[in-house]
Amino acid sequence: MDRTFTNQARRAQIMRAAIDTIAELGYAGATFAKITERAGLSSPRLISYHFANKDELIHEIVVHVFTAGAAYMGERMRAAPTVSARLRAYLEANLEFLRDHPAEIAALTEIGPHLRTETGRPYTPTGAQEVSVAPLEKLLAEGQAAGEFRDFDVRSMAVIIRGAIDGAARRLREEPDFSFPVYAAEVVTTFLLATRREA
Repeated sequence: MDRTFTNQARRAQIMRAAIDTIAELGYAGATFAKITERAGLSSPRLISYHFANKDELIHEIVVHVFTAGAAYMGERMRAAPTVSARLRAYLEANLEFLRDHPAEIAALTEIGPHLRTETGRPYTPTGAQEVSVAPLEKLLAEGQAAGEFRDFDVRSMAVIIRGAIDGAARRLREEPDFSFPVYAAEVVTTFLLATRREA
């Protein structure tokens, strides 16, 4: 399809409506009719013009949210002068992105069980987490190579860090009285202390 500015704007409009609809009504409730209504479109056929089916729309949403999150974190991390500072930026930016994009995170949570691999098999929780764990492993290994981090198993540490970050997403959704600033500060302090090399 020709990706003109108008087409790109309409695709973005549809994805925004789909994200909000999935976040509110769940994956099953986010029919093309409901997305059409939220987007203010005249017909579901306009969605079908831009996306072959719901699977393509969902795939584009996942790519969009992950790309936005990576860009948000990357900007913060590139400004950090040391690997330890990059880890701090990674933790803070991850948590802030979750806080500031509740609809996107709720939509991803709803979408997760319905995602399929290229062979059509559902992602396992471990497989779905891999896209976030692998870059974090690399960052931790860089810190060890630079002499900033102590010796530890980078895979285990990366999985534990992701668990703490993903836990914030659940608590933001489910706990009205959740104190995000306190949680974020504890996560940052915990993992900076857990990774640092003793003098």
